[in-house]
Amino acid sequence: MQIGKFLGALILALSLFFLGLQFKGLEIEAAGVRALSVALLTILYVIRVKNKHPFFLMFLVFFTISEIFNYVTWVVNFDITPEVDYYYYIGNSLYITSYLFLIARIAITMNFKKAFLKFPVQIGLLGILGLFFVYFVSDTTKKELINSEYYLELFYNAVVMLLMAIALINYMYRDDKKSMNLLIGAICIMFSEVIQLAYFYIVDFLILNLLCSMFLVFAFLFFYLQSRLQHRKMIDYDHQDVHVPE
Repeated sequence: MQIGKFLGALILALSLFFLGLQFKGLEIEAAGVRALSVALLTILYVIRVKNKHPFFLMFLVFFTISEIFNYVTWVVNFDITPEVDYYYYIGNSLYITSYLFLIARIAITMNFKKAFLKFPVQIGLLGILGLFFVYFVSDTTKKELINSEYYLELFYNAVVMLLMAIALINYMYRDDKKSMNLLIGAICIMFSEVIQLAYFYIVDFLILNLLCSMFLVFAFLFFYLQSRLQHRKMIDYDHQDVHVPE
């Protein structure tokens, strides 16, 4: 069996195992399996995808580091002052960095000027909805976090919303299978993050944690699928601009 197929089957099995652990409420074990799955997915991307994009690779690398860091903080009791939650700042900063690389991956292939000229109303409405989304979602954490943590959470949610918005604009602009998979993956990430906030700060229901994990699994499934596709050629007959596959 080829190593790529073996890794794919192993990642699928680990993903199902991860969801099973979440269903049982075994958070520490689930965090370990999740970190291992993302690390193997990064290796699979390096092995199976010929035209690797550096920004997407950095997204996977930083997300893997985030997951490993998250698991280590579960199992290792570091002697750090309790006044400042360094784990919170470091972990969230790593996730933010990974999402910024993914945003850069999507944005670098777009012609924003043409996209804004083609969809001015849609993009304007999307911006307004995004501001409301970030404010109201972040407001759920305000009573639980100190000021610096709240502003980091606010920035985190803004980055997640920006990821979804850029993916949506990219899909409207390109309208192909690769951009559709990117959009679905970004939407799944957004749902995962929102549900996770609800689980952490509003109501401690196990089903919410399971849903959060399911959306995360689906997000990485669609991200990997898009990485094996190329954008469809786009021809602007007015200006004769051609977008070649990236």
